Amino acid sequence: MSDQHIHQSFETRAIHAGNTADPLTGAVVPPIYQVSTYKQDGVGGLRGGYEYSRSANPTRTALEENLAALEGGRRGLAFASGLAAEDCLLRALLVPGDHVVIPNDAYGGTFRLFAKVVERWGVDFSVADTSDVAAVRDAINDRTKLVWVETPSNPLLGITDIEAVAGVARQAGVKLVVDNTFASPYLQQPLALGADVVVHSLTKYMGGHSDVVGGALVTADAALGEELAYHQNAMGAVAGPFDSWIVLRGIKTLAVRMDRHSENAEKVTEMLTQHPKVTRVLYPGLPEHPGHEIAAKQMRSFGGMISFRVQGGEEAAVEVCNRAKLFTLGESLGGVESLIEHPGRMTHASVAGSALEVPADLVRLSVGIENADDLLADLRQALG
Repeated sequence: MSDQHIHQSFETRAIHAGNTADPLTGAVVPPIYQVSTYKQDGVGGLRGGYEYSRSANPTRTALEENLAALEGGRRGLAFASGLAAEDCLLRALLVPGDHVVIPNDAYGGTFRLFAKVVERWGVDFSVADTSDVAAVRDAINDRTKLVWVETPSNPLLGITDIEAVAGVARQAGVKLVVDNTFASPYLQQPLALGADVVVHSLTKYMGGHSDVVGGALVTADAALGEELAYHQNAMGAVAGPFDSWIVLRGIKTLAVRMDRHSENAEKVTEMLTQHPKVTRVLYPGLPEHPGHEIAAKQMRSFGGMISFRVQGGEEAAVEVCNRAKLFTLGESLGGVESLIEHPGRMTHASVAGSALEVPADLVRLSVGIENADDLLADLRQALG
């Protein structure tokens, strides 16, 4: 993060970090440098270090500087998708024979990457309940190189004590990776709590408008950032200039959006906890949530993601999803519009039959920024 932004508030950094006025025209928004290559001033005479847009692009640079500032990191890197970012991280830091501890409640695509891709080239993994610090400690062995955490987790909204797990990882000499997608850097700062790397799907809250796909890595250590940047260039799954510009635009309103997401989610949670057809509500803002105290300690507020279980099992959960009208039936999350889905048949179908299999009666909501009364009315009619 630039020294210029160290003492600025989050909202100010979100708008200004990486967003310097264009030196040619004074444009206050970074231009979209939709370009593949750059004229050199003699052989090796690069202007600003740019030679080819896989290696670096000014629009992507602006986003990467912004990401580092928001997470309080030394280096930010932007990718074509969240899974591209995860793939780069794993291939940069692991070799055949290594071992990773992953959560027992993780995004289905992350599990698929480990179980169907990474494991094939000789990297082993084991599953642990990362909300249990002792379970994480027990899962680490002499081949472990990474501990992987999602908090809040997808889709069961589990909470991991980042600072405590960081201490376990540090003691064991392994790196801690935190997927911060559900919280966003506005609500949670994993690097400040001891994490080594933060992962984001920029598609979600960072972009915020369901109109872009992207991913990011942010590191606390500059040398690690350089190593990841080398692999980013070597592997090539980079964010394009237009996608980078779209994410930058979304980030400018991240703080105000997250406040509204959280506010609406609290109202939805209150209604769901009182509904006779809802058997359980999973939301870290609830005092009865097992991770509530930790979430209150390490998060600014509790976010816009809610999962709940319904009477009648899987078919009843599917029907709730199908009856929703204002909540759009769709995968993904974090957009201004509210989404509803059945994780078991949709985002988490890839974990069926594994230790990460989700309850069949589970419904997941991404609560948007619409009028809360309209959202409540739609859920009431969907529940019947």
